[in-house]
Amino acid sequence: MKALVVHYGRLVLSSVLLFLAVITSLFFLLEIAPGDPIQSLVGDAPISEAFREQITAAYGLDRSMAERYFIYLGNVLTGNLGYSFGSNEAVLGLILSRIPNTLALAVPSFILSTIGAIILGSIAARTRKRWLDASISGASVALFSVPNFWLGLMLISVFSLWLGWLPTQGKGPYGQPGISWEYAILPIVTMATSELAFKARIMRSSMIESLGQDYMDTARSKGLSSSRQLWGHGLPNALLPMVTVAGYSLGFILAGSVLIERVFGWPGMGLLFVDAIERKNNMVVLGVVIFMTITIIVVNFLTDVVYGIVDPRLRARFTRPVRSTA
Repeated sequence: MKALVVHYGRLVLSSVLLFLAVITSLFFLLEIAPGDPIQSLVGDAPISEAFREQITAAYGLDRSMAERYFIYLGNVLTGNLGYSFGSNEAVLGLILSRIPNTLALAVPSFILSTIGAIILGSIAARTRKRWLDASISGASVALFSVPNFWLGLMLISVFSLWLGWLPTQGKGPYGQPGISWEYAILPIVTMATSELAFKARIMRSSMIESLGQDYMDTARSKGLSSSRQLWGHGLPNALLPMVTVAGYSLGFILAGSVLIERVFGWPGMGLLFVDAIERKNNMVVLGVVIFMTITIIVVNFLTDVVYGIVDPRLRARFTRPVRSTA
C-alpha cells in the first residue's frame, strides 16, 4: 500500500509541475509574440493615445511582464482565468459555454475510434499475413498519415458539395438552438479516422502477442471455436495496452479539435481558440490551453489508475506485502 501511495504521489506532483510549466511557457510566448492586442481589439480604426492609455490601464497592460505573470498565476490558481479583450466576458464563462459543443464531437469520436480499432485490430491479428490483414494494415497506415484538416476538406467536397447529402458548416440551421446531428457526422468521422487507424495498429500488435501465449494453446486444446478463442480468451488480455492508448487518444482528439472545428465552422473550444489567436486575445488563448491541459492531465491520471486496477501484475507489485528481514 505504501508503494501505491508513493507512486500516485509522484504522479500528482509531476502533473502539477507540468501544469505550471505549460502556463509559464505559454504566457511568455504570447507576451513576446508580434502584434498589438489593442489594435486587434479595435480593428483598422485609428485610435487616440488617450484611448490607448485607457485600454492599456483597464487590462493591466501597463504593468511589467513579470508582474502580469504572477498576478495571472495567482488568479488561475484561484479559478479566475481573466476577461476577454473586447467583449469583457469572463474567459471561464466563454469556455464553459463551448465545452458541450466540443464534447459532442470528441466523445462520439473517441467511442467510434476505440470500438472500431478493437474490432479491426483483432480481425487483422486473426487473419495475419492474409489479404484481409494486409488490407486493414495498409488502410490504417494510409489513414493515419492523412492530415485531419485535409480529410475534412475532402469529405466536405464529396458528401456536401458533390453529393449534397450533408451540410458543410455550423452545428445546425441558422438561428436554431441545439445541435443537429446531420451537421456533426462529417466532423465526427474526420476526428475519429486517424485515431482509429493508430489504435487499430496497436490493437493488432497486442492481439498477435496475446494469441501466441500459453493460455491460447490451452484454449485450443479444449476444442474451443476460433471465435471463442479470439474474443473470449485473446481479447481480454490484448485490451490491457489499449487502456493506455485509449486514454492518451482522448487528449489527441481534444487537441485535434482545433483544426477540425475551424474546417467545419463548429462553435466549440477549438474555434474559440483559433479566433482568440487571430485577435491576439491572450487571456482566452491561455484559458483554453489551461482547460485542455487540466483535462489531459486528469485523463492521463485516471488512465494510470484504471491500468493499475485492470492489470494484475501492477496490482501485485503495489500490494505485495513487505517481508521482514529480521
